[in-house]
Amino acid sequence: MRRRAVPVVSAVTALLLAAGCSSGSGDGPGRTPAATASRGTGTAPGAEPAAPAKGSVKVLRTVAEGLKSPWGLAPLPGGDLLVSSRDEGTISRVDGRTGRTTVLGTVSGVSPSGEGGLLGIALSPGYASDHMIYACFTSASDNRIVRVRYDEHKPAGERLGAPDTVFKGIPKGTRHNGGRIAFGPDGMLYAGTGETGRRGLAQDRSSLGGKILRMTPDGEPAPGNPFPGSVVYSYGHRNVQGLAWDRRQRLFASEFGQDTWDELNAIKPGGDYGWPEAEGRSSRAGLQDPVAQWHTDEASPSGIAWANGSIWMAGLRGERLWRIPLDGTSASAAPQAFLTRAYGRLRTVAPAGAGRLWLVTSETDGRGTPGNGDDRILELAVR
Repeated sequence: MRRRAVPVVSAVTALLLAAGCSSGSGDGPGRTPAATASRGTGTAPGAEPAAPAKGSVKVLRTVAEGLKSPWGLAPLPGGDLLVSSRDEGTISRVDGRTGRTTVLGTVSGVSPSGEGGLLGIALSPGYASDHMIYACFTSASDNRIVRVRYDEHKPAGERLGAPDTVFKGIPKGTRHNGGRIAFGPDGMLYAGTGETGRRGLAQDRSSLGGKILRMTPDGEPAPGNPFPGSVVYSYGHRNVQGLAWDRRQRLFASEFGQDTWDELNAIKPGGDYGWPEAEGRSSRAGLQDPVAQWHTDEASPSGIAWANGSIWMAGLRGERLWRIPLDGTSASAAPQAFLTRAYGRLRTVAPAGAGRLWLVTSETDGRGTPGNGDDRILELAVR
């Protein structure tokens, strides 16, 4: 079998700057070198110790397998997990101990096509009392964010209430739909969007495509947003599928490049991240350079998480988990690759606490080569 469990991996990835183009318009297969680290442009008060230059990853166990087109992941209080299926439009609950998977229900209105469907999910900040699950999905007309109530007392398959639309009107396409949502440390809801292949949307601040959005839990522009009356938080993005905050509450985002550079960015309110005028580091006045960049066949990044002083980034084409050690909002050492081609395409990574991560594979999304057991959720120990 092509994929195998790799208990411990620890290797520093060389910084190869060989030019090599690939078709980066989606997240299909391919291989070329390499990863490079660059200095970020964000600033933050105070200092924090840099993450160690070398890290490690240990696969503790396979939590669940046999999942179909898994995309979003939301850990529940108590250790169980919620996972969305992009193509089936369902949300399932995975028992964190046994791996038993129960379909809670289908989110009505999902229209899967291309890279669209039921994408990111997140728990309400008041989940303990309201039992609300937020979900981002592609409908027949747009990408939108809804919330559904989870009633665990109803029969399996009928535990999700009718969707309450929180925000709509995000442009949709067969590709570049973004779709990652997360509640930040400030209690606001953030969403990464794509420009659907229409490059001009990324620089158009009146459009919701190619942006990071910040809103209240009810879908209104969040207080303190950089553009009055707008949910737009940053712009000039091609396709954002990863959002994470470090322990100082600084936001980072992963972004798909086209033919040359994928990016990890430190996000500044109102910042312009360059697309389509720049891809990767440009050093152009007024544009934000990435913290780190990769050739598209080495990454094609989706989900990210922060743990132990580093950002951990799931690679689809690259079929590996990247570690980017941080010193503030800059990379403190070269990115490292782990689990390379051991589990195929990697979609989502989420913190599990105490130096652990959840990792979701993505071999059944139509662009992988599924094997026995795909797709799966893994539990990792990282440092």
